[in-house]
Amino acid sequence: MSLRQMEYFLTVVEESSFTRAAEALHVTQPALSHQVKALERSVGGELLERLPRAVRLTPMGRAFLPHAQLAVRSARQAERAARAAAGAAGGELHIATVHAVAVGLLPAVAARWRSLHPGVALVLREYGSTDALEEQLERGAADLAVGPEPARWKGPVLPVGREELVLVVPFDDPLAARGGAVRLTELADRDWIRCAMEPVVQGEPFIDWACGRVGFTPRTVLRTEHTSTAVRMAAAGVGVVVAPAHMVRGAVGEDCVLLSLDPPWHRPLAVFSRVPLTGAAAAFARLLDAQ
Repeated sequence: MSLRQMEYFLTVVEESSFTRAAEALHVTQPALSHQVKALERSVGGELLERLPRAVRLTPMGRAFLPHAQLAVRSARQAERAARAAAGAAGGELHIATVHAVAVGLLPAVAARWRSLHPGVALVLREYGSTDALEEQLERGAADLAVGPEPARWKGPVLPVGREELVLVVPFDDPLAARGGAVRLTELADRDWIRCAMEPVVQGEPFIDWACGRVGFTPRTVLRTEHTSTAVRMAAAGVGVVVAPAHMVRGAVGEDCVLLSLDPPWHRPLAVFSRVPLTGAAAAFARLLDAQ
């Protein structure tokens, strides 16, 4: 079994066709089929079911797939890390993050990176929740992750500051006219918009936990995958939402008002990875920490 065979297998799965996979890999179809059959012999059974117009995974193939993906990603990550440690000027740095950080925090960092390291391209992978972010990084989807500081991550974690969480309301909301910070108890009778990336505290979604501590259950009227969508809904008057201040101010806050909470809500941010940061990955972490 070789990495090349696993790469060929993954490409066939992605393309659902030996013909298209051969074209994508720039190899002949017989050579591709030979390598996939050799892989199947090494694992002791068929990984793919060959249909007249398509290819699909067998039960053995479905079990094999995530491990092949991890092996290939890890090999590519190892190559990038080695090149970076050796001082290679070119290549790519793969970064995983959550949507709110990608929209609000990373544009300025990416622009600065391009001026300092023009030979190293950035590849950004965005996820809708912190659970998905950590899971995909563990599977080798990126060289490092930027997001809320993980509670139980086994690899290196580098704190890079914190983000303020603010209340978002439309311009005509009574709270906007009043100004000043808002106490959570003032929101007991309001409709709430909730986001998929909301963290869990003591086994409860954060908003439920925080509101419960001051004596009420939030009335949720809408749930979204992305924080930017929730902010747009709040600006339209659907309900109130809590979102990172840098994301609202930097990208989607033109027609809404941001109000601080009393006491303030903050969340620590971190860069984390599976292996110690070196080369380009370490340089990116330093740049983010300097923001």
